[in-house]
Amino acid sequence: MSEPAADPEEVRHVASLARVDLDDEEADRFAEQFADILAYFETLDEVPEVESEPDLTNVMRADEVRESLSQAEALENADSEDGFFKGPKVS
Repeated sequence: MSEPAADPEEVRHVASLARVDLDDEEADRFAEQFADILAYFETLDEVPEVESEPDLTNVMRADEVRESLSQAEALENADSEDGFFKGPKVS
């Protein structure tokens, strides 16, 4: 494990600002955990960047104009009024 990124005294100071009581053991443990977290960030810095905009292709089919239902056929099995679908009132 590397040297703590924050010493236990700094951890206690931040904890007091957050109004969190830490004993000496907890402050030491948090200081070590901060070092581990910062090491993870350093590891992420080593990850190579990827292309910002990969080549995308359209996999959707083209639209086709087709015959659709007539108004009377669409409303045939529905509750309707004046040529429109009728539904419950929403309050």
